[in-house]
Amino acid sequence: MVSVKIATVENLVVRYGSFTALNGLSCEILEGCTGLLGPNGAGKTTLIKTILGFVKPTSGTANVLGMDIHETGAKIRQQVGLMPEQDCHIPGMTAVHFVAYAGELAGMPPAQALRRAHEVLDYCGLGEARYRNVETFSTGMKQRIKLAQALVHGPKLLLLDEPTNGLDPAGREDMLELVKSVSHGKGLNVIVSSHLLPDIERICDRVVVVMKGQLRAQGAIKDLKKIEGQPIDIELRELSSAFVAALQSKGANVMPPKRTTYRILMPGRVEETARVAMEAARETGAQIRGYAEAERSLEDAFLDAIGDVPPPPPQAVPPAQVVPPVGGVA
Repeated sequence: MVSVKIATVENLVVRYGSFTALNGLSCEILEGCTGLLGPNGAGKTTLIKTILGFVKPTSGTANVLGMDIHETGAKIRQQVGLMPEQDCHIPGMTAVHFVAYAGELAGMPPAQALRRAHEVLDYCGLGEARYRNVETFSTGMKQRIKLAQALVHGPKLLLLDEPTNGLDPAGREDMLELVKSVSHGKGLNVIVSSHLLPDIERICDRVVVVMKGQLRAQGAIKDLKKIEGQPIDIELRELSSAFVAALQSKGANVMPPKRTTYRILMPGRVEETARVAMEAARETGAQIRGYAEAERSLEDAFLDAIGDVPPPPPQAVPPAQVVPPVGGVA
């Protein structure tokens, strides 16, 4: 099955004065839940602002939901929901009226926006607080209402910028479950921008790794975690030197054990390596409790991706311009 492209970015350069925020960035966002991963200052938020039309790129282009950012910024914003990193509430407004107002900014009729606001507040767990002023909310509640206002107009793409920012462990757990429900239960395409690897690994299917405004890696998380040579981890009931010797006699390379688990690498497919391990176990009487294809952690994959690489040659281009939104949701 071929995945559908939700957004494409081509050679995007964004500069603020002498500072280059995006430096020839090119990437693809496919349907599903994608993590935009990178350390603070990597260019993640600038990329979000640029594809929404809030920042005019110095050079390069991007296409979002089939629309060019240079020509259809307002239409893109009407079909995209944005949960910004910073608080975006309006003091003096109740939760339901704030969310309804966000729907009206996206082009919804007032009555429809109000009805929809009640629905998304219930979905986000704020139903009982809908008539409270937003400035009285706790940090966790403010994060939830930011998600609610991003969902109110039924977007085709949801952009979440640091959705667990400032949350305690319980609030972080609730937010991650909510995002997972939106992206996997409701079928909405989601981009989650974060520097927190555990959050990305838990809710995303794919990642785009950005560092110093450049693409460092992209693809399915399970593929990025693969280890060259496809070794397998064999867990025994207890360590066995005879088992190791039998494997080595069959041409396997056996790593030092971790507890009662050996990592085995040999030419061929994972299934062939497992078959050889089973034979060695039968020959030596070793008891296998389980096996699985070995993989590295997402942290290891991330650190490998952001290792220093030579930057591209500088381009003689003018600085980026900040463009105020016109005719569409901000």
